[in-house]
Amino acid sequence: MMDIAERMGRLGTESAFEVLARAKALERQGRSVVHLEIGEPDFDTPAHIKEAAKRALDAGATHYGPSAGLPELREAIARHIAETRGIPVSPDEVVVTPGAKPIMFFAIMALVNRGDEVVYPNPGFPIYESVINFVGGVPVPIPLLEETGFGFDLKELERRVSRKTRLIIINSPQNPTGGVLAPEEIERVAGIARHYRVPVLSDEIYRRFLYEGRFASIAGLPGMKAQTIILDGFSKSYAMTGWRLGYGVMPVPLAEQMTRLMTNSVSCTATFVQQAGLAALRGDDAPVRAMVEEFRCRRDLIVDGLNRLPGVSCARPRGAFYVFPNVKGLRRSSKDIATYLLDEAGVALLWGTAFGEFGEGYLRLSYATSREAIQEALDRMGKALARLA
Repeated sequence: MMDIAERMGRLGTESAFEVLARAKALERQGRSVVHLEIGEPDFDTPAHIKEAAKRALDAGATHYGPSAGLPELREAIARHIAETRGIPVSPDEVVVTPGAKPIMFFAIMALVNRGDEVVYPNPGFPIYESVINFVGGVPVPIPLLEETGFGFDLKELERRVSRKTRLIIINSPQNPTGGVLAPEEIERVAGIARHYRVPVLSDEIYRRFLYEGRFASIAGLPGMKAQTIILDGFSKSYAMTGWRLGYGVMPVPLAEQMTRLMTNSVSCTATFVQQAGLAALRGDDAPVRAMVEEFRCRRDLIVDGLNRLPGVSCARPRGAFYVFPNVKGLRRSSKDIATYLLDEAGVALLWGTAFGEFGEGYLRLSYATSREAIQEALDRMGKALARLA
C-alpha cells in the first residue's frame, strides 16, 4: 500500500463534477435528469475555430512548442488585452496554459509561502481555497453580500488585509453568484492592494458574459498593471471548455516563474489547440455575441421562474451564466435541498456551501442549457418544493 503525502489531505475538489457523476449514474438507471450543475456553455465551438485546428493538425502542429506558448498566440493575446483592458501589454507578459486553472494554481504556488495569507471571495470558485490550503497558505475569506449585488464586504476586506497578505483574489463577473464588482469596489480593492503592495489575481474568465454596464479590469487602474495577474481563457467565451486553453497576463518576472512551472509540469500547451485559439481571437466574433445574447434571455427566464417558486427568491445577476437563489425560506440546509431536488425532481444543481461557508442558504444553478431544459427544471422544482413546504 502506498503512503499518500500529507499535503493531499489539504486538496479540495470541485463539487460540480461530483454532482455530474451522481446525475449520470441516475441516468444510467433510467432516470431523467436536467443538468444545471456544470458551468459549461452548451453551444458548439464556432466552425472557423474547429477548421483552424483541423488545418493545424494537417500541417503537422503536433509537436512540442515553447512552454510559455506560441509566439504568434502570445502576440495576439497581448493585442487583445490591450484593446479590451486599455493597457499596453508585451507578449513577454503572457503565459499560455492548458485551461485557465493553471494560472490560479501557478500564481498561488509562485507567490505564497507556508503561513502566508490569501484573501479571496466567499462564496467563490472552490479551487481558490483548495490551492491556498494545498501550498500551506492561510485562506482569508471575504463574504460576498446579496444586499450589495454579491460584491465584496469592503469593510471586512479592509479589516482582513494586512502585512501578512501575499495575494488578493477577485473574480468579476463572478462564479457562483453572477455578481459584478462595481467600479467603486474595484477602486477600493486597488487602493488596499497599493497600500500594502499586495498582488491581485483578477479572474476575468467571464468577461464576455456581462449583461449590464461595461467591463472594468483592476489592471487598468493607475499603478495596478504592475501588481495584477489577469486570468482569462477561451473555454467560456468561445465554448471551448474541452480544448483546455487559457492564459495569464502578468509582470515579466512572474511570467518567467510561471513558464518554469509549465516546463516542470505539462511542458507546453498543445500546439494545434493554440492555433485554434489564434483563430478565435482573429476570427468572426458574431457567434460569441449571439451566444451571450441567448444567455441574457435564459437569465431572465430562470430568474423570473425561480421567483415564482415557494420559499425561493432570486436576484437578477449582472454577469456570468449562473443564478444564486436564496432558499433560506425553506428552512433546510442548502445541501439537503440540492440533494432532494436531484433525488426527487431529477434536477442537478449545486448547494451554496460547495463554494464556501458564506454560501449557506443559497443554491447555484447554471443556465448554460436550453430554454426548454430550464423551463422543465423550473416545473419539476416547483412541484418538488411544493411537497417540501
